[in-house]
Amino acid sequence: MGQAVLRVAGLPVPPLDAAAVFHAEHLPLARAALADADALAIVFEPAGHEHRGWRLAAVQALARETASKRVNAVAGDDDGAIAQALTYLETAPGITGQLLAVDGKSGKSA
Repeated sequence: MGQAVLRVAGLPVPPLDAAAVFHAEHLPLARAALADADALAIVFEPAGHEHRGWRLAAVQALARETASKRVNAVAGDDDGAIAQALTYLETAPGITGQLLAVDGKSGKSA
């Protein structure tokens, strides 16, 4: 069955509004994707640090709700870094309920 990927874009800037739209519009899509997959990776666009709390809570709650399936999220806008993170998550069976921020620059030496 593998890992499904749900890309979430166009959320409002205020964190409470973004969370409300995510739960109303994207959470049903996430649950549907998990019906046909062993794992789900949600890809968020970058947002301010004030979005981390609701995003992490949503991912963790969905992971608990659907255990033994895995749910993780990646936040960023670097397509290469996102692809690497998705590959890692797909092949890391012990990781669930995590939110990874990727930017394509971290961890590289100058």
